[in-house]
Amino acid sequence: MAEKRQTAFLDRRARRSAIITTLTYDYPHGYMVPWHFHEWDQLVYASEGVMTVRTESGSWVVPAQRAVWIPARTAHEIRMSGRVSMRTLYLKPRLEHGLQRRCEVMNVSPLMRELILHACERPALTKKQRAHAHLIGMILDQLKAAECVPLRLPEPVDPRSLRVQGRSLMTRAISDL
Repeated sequence: MAEKRQTAFLDRRARRSAIITTLTYDYPHGYMVPWHFHEWDQLVYASEGVMTVRTESGSWVVPAQRAVWIPARTAHEIRMSGRVSMRTLYLKPRLEHGLQRRCEVMNVSPLMRELILHACERPALTKKQRAHAHLIGMILDQLKAAECVPLRLPEPVDPRSLRVQGRSLMTRAISDL
């Protein structure tokens, strides 16, 4: 069972004013987060362990000290290899025009790592608080400057490959949401 230390679910008023919300999980080896999607863009950072994020278009291997960018409404599942400490930032969709509209694994600079960990000490960041506004700006600057790394494996599209892979119609339907 995953250990959840903070929740991203806030009361509606706080959620409405938030620009970034956070979630912190520690997962055991072999844990799988089933297919789902979010209304917000998501940065999933592996401070420890290895995650594999799978979408309809491919799989991304996310080793420790890397992050994966998952745009809003992208159906995905996440599998853990070894014990995984996951720190997640949810950003209002299209908060910054320079951010990717597809999944990417990125290097996390030492500054970005500290910004993520610092942000995850709070459930939400708003522009109403000056310190939060500065933190949001620094996170966005670091996201735009982050180097993407080629850790993507394309998903098969041939029906025979899909049968061998064991993909169900349900999985494909979820990704069309």
